Amino acid sequence: MQSVRRYLVKVASSASTVLITGETGTGKELAADFIHRHSRRAGKPMVTVNCAALPESLTESELFGYERGAFTGAVAKQPGKFAMADGGTIFLDEIGDMRPLIQAKILHAIERKTVYPLGADKPRQVDARIIAATNQELERLIIDGRFREDLYYRLNIARINLPPLRERKEDIHELLTHGVHLLNSMFSRHIKGLTPEAKELLTGYDWPGNVRELMNLLEAAFINLPAEPIDYLDLPVHFKKCLHNSKGCSINERRRIVDTLMQTRWNKSQVAEKLNWSRMTLYRKMAMHKIIEKRIGAFPVA
Repeated sequence: MQSVRRYLVKVASSASTVLITGETGTGKELAADFIHRHSRRAGKPMVTVNCAALPESLTESELFGYERGAFTGAVAKQPGKFAMADGGTIFLDEIGDMRPLIQAKILHAIERKTVYPLGADKPRQVDARIIAATNQELERLIIDGRFREDLYYRLNIARINLPPLRERKEDIHELLTHGVHLLNSMFSRHIKGLTPEAKELLTGYDWPGNVRELMNLLEAAFINLPAEPIDYLDLPVHFKKCLHNSKGCSINERRRIVDTLMQTRWNKSQVAEKLNWSRMTLYRKMAMHKIIEKRIGAFPVA
């Protein structure tokens, strides 16, 4: 992730259009916010649009605004999201879910830096940096005729792919620290962090919901009025069940232990060091996963 962070800084200092890709919950909006806050537009608003949540009948008026009398109920002039982001940044989240007709209008807005509010007789100039994000493979959507190729090339200038949390577990401790800091402010608490055991358990989990799942878990722990620091017992019951019952999580941890044991010829001190565990934690996990060492040869028991 260090290379991604360095690239985010470079992208922030540029004026280029940005396309952020990655699974749901990997932190695409956080990346967009980072780019905006570290850009020359930081003093202006960043307006977020969830393209997947926009009602089809209201998409155009939401994005581009409307004039008074443009339609029944339009009793006053209303700026759209693009106009609200003038001078700043507009973040188009889940751009892959937008229908082709609106894609064409967004392409026009990017190319001409103008938008046409509904009912207007002339365009409005808008200077907003575009950051788009999707959890879909836009290249596949182009082949399927569901995404405009010309818009894709306009968006795909500064491309940032955020890997899932299971592929960057080295970031978990930093994310936990960041999350605790934010939640301390939100809940007016002074929690100092998590116990080593709690960190160890969270690092061993695969996080199918990615960063969003991790942050939601921390918030749930804060609601439960945790001790200082947060311990395993403070974690939500449903998550503790997942830790112990999740087949995927259990299999992955077991495989990691067995692989490391084989690499070190069953030197448990080396295994504990490689996995950043104490020897007692290693013994407890070996017992939990029924990994035993026979006198003649050494092998794991399934």
